[in-house]
Amino acid sequence: MAQWNLDVGVAAIEAPDDLLSPARPRYRALGREPTAVMTRGGNVGGARRRHGSITPPLYPPPERVSIHGWAVRGRSFLPACGTLERLIRPIVGCGRMDYAARIERARHLMAEKQVDLLAVPPGDDMWYLLGYTPYADERPCYFLVDQRGVAFVVPHLNAGQAAGHVTAPTFVYTDAEGPSGALASARGALGGPPLGRLAVGDTMRADFVLTLTGAYPDARLALGSEVLAPLRMRKSAEEIEALRRSSRHADRAMRAAWTACRAGVAESEIAEAAAASFRRSGSQEVLFTSVASGPNGAFPHHAAAGRKIGAGDAITLDLGGRLDGYASDITRAAYAGVPTPRYREVHSTVEAAVKAALAAIRPGVPLMDVDLAARGVIEQAGFGPYFTHRTGHGLGVSGHEPPSVTHLNTLPVDEGFVFSVEPGIYLPGEFGVRLEEIVYVDGEGAHIMSELPRDVHLVAV
Repeated sequence: MAQWNLDVGVAAIEAPDDLLSPARPRYRALGREPTAVMTRGGNVGGARRRHGSITPPLYPPPERVSIHGWAVRGRSFLPACGTLERLIRPIVGCGRMDYAARIERARHLMAEKQVDLLAVPPGDDMWYLLGYTPYADERPCYFLVDQRGVAFVVPHLNAGQAAGHVTAPTFVYTDAEGPSGALASARGALGGPPLGRLAVGDTMRADFVLTLTGAYPDARLALGSEVLAPLRMRKSAEEIEALRRSSRHADRAMRAAWTACRAGVAESEIAEAAAASFRRSGSQEVLFTSVASGPNGAFPHHAAAGRKIGAGDAITLDLGGRLDGYASDITRAAYAGVPTPRYREVHSTVEAAVKAALAAIRPGVPLMDVDLAARGVIEQAGFGPYFTHRTGHGLGVSGHEPPSVTHLNTLPVDEGFVFSVEPGIYLPGEFGVRLEEIVYVDGEGAHIMSELPRDVHLVAV
């Protein structure tokens, strides 16, 4: 048996040593009832069994929870538990990520980039640094990092929940007061000389930025990605394993989508089958389920709609979810009936482009070479004008993040990079084909995360 100490509301869960995902929001009990869910003060108030699951209350989070009992999902035996972080993103590996080390690495880059203060809003950057992000609304919330310390500014209604996850000095404000006083107190606590460069998270709302500059009127603004993008691009072994687990859920969702592909079925029904698979697998979020049939396939970001699958339709399926804070992304192709020679030509061209890009990936190679390898295959086949986007994007905490795999990006591929390889050909009024792999890079080159083939999935009509 192994035990994990958690800092997201669940303090300890016992599980087999080889268990990869020791905590999930809900599990069906296997065999007899699990024993009571306990805190230091006794049973968690309101804990209940519903449809074979243990569902503890969400708020306030108890100091300590030990959950005993077992559950089964597929072929995996897991603890029967209901964690207390349903309104936030759960920590990957239940505490295995070293968030303090991430903050220290951010400080090193801040010094290199001459950034005096990093301010991060709720969202993926905050989750990356803290393993927690509160619900994002119109109330400003900031995680502040400088060379001397950290500070967390949060509205009162989120402060109680945040206290169970954030150990930084916290400065709370009410709706009536507004954030200015809490920000001034946080600045005073951090101290230090007058501020030079203030890096704000790239996704920070404009009104949050203006409020922040009210507390730091002389600061020169910079993008937080100067500091965070180089960190987030290079994944640790723990992050790569988390992404592999997430990828397996995407594979299951794609199989479910393939099964749902039948003549007369609407795109939206196929998309829902994929979404249901993500949820059954335990993914906490369904990020997207794009199903583009027939001429809709010529739109790379088509949203699944009411169009029904018919004989002779090409189908592009692009699916993604989020498991334990890390995203997945996969694109495959299907065809209703017997593919036409023109479709076969386009599909084989895209497949060759994927292979060319994969072969080009190794540490030290500029990302532009990866894009150009794929693009060259498509251009040589005469479809160059119909490849209308970059070859790939980074994947991690966010579904799209650096690096960007374009024909102009001279950044060298590095070990720890995780990005997509997804060339496509889009023929207006006809169909589109895109095939996507997520790869991680080590000293030997690129490794594909999905276990699914890229062959055309044939739909009987």
